[in-house]
Amino acid sequence: QVQLVESGGGLVQPGGSLRLSCAASGRIFSINVMGWYRQAPGKERELVAAITDGGSTNYSSSVKGRFAISRDNAKNTVYLQMNSLKPEDTAVYYCNAYRVLTTSGNYDYWGQGTQVTVSS
Repeated sequence: QVQLVESGGGLVQPGGSLRLSCAASGRIFSINVMGWYRQAPGKERELVAAITDGGSTNYSSSVKGRFAISRDNAKNTVYLQMNSLKPEDTAVYYCNAYRVLTTSGNYDYWGQGTQVTVSS
């Protein structure tokens, strides 16, 4: 059984910073892509940023230049450094692990979500 545990969300003022972390645990051999998605009230879930096991990154145009994704493959952990936060960044942020190789095959997993609120 693989679990993704997120941490680091909270309330921050506009212009502030937060760092999200997501650790994957279980019988994992490798994780192809780890990423962060977000869902604001009344909106669909959208990709924020993703990173491959080789270090290639992809960002939503709305966060490029403000957010930075990184990962520690040895710890199966992905991070999202969020700077210059705006009220429109307010959402529940979900961690995703794509093509997780386990003893029984490749699967995709989601974390439980962590709330990020940007407000004065």
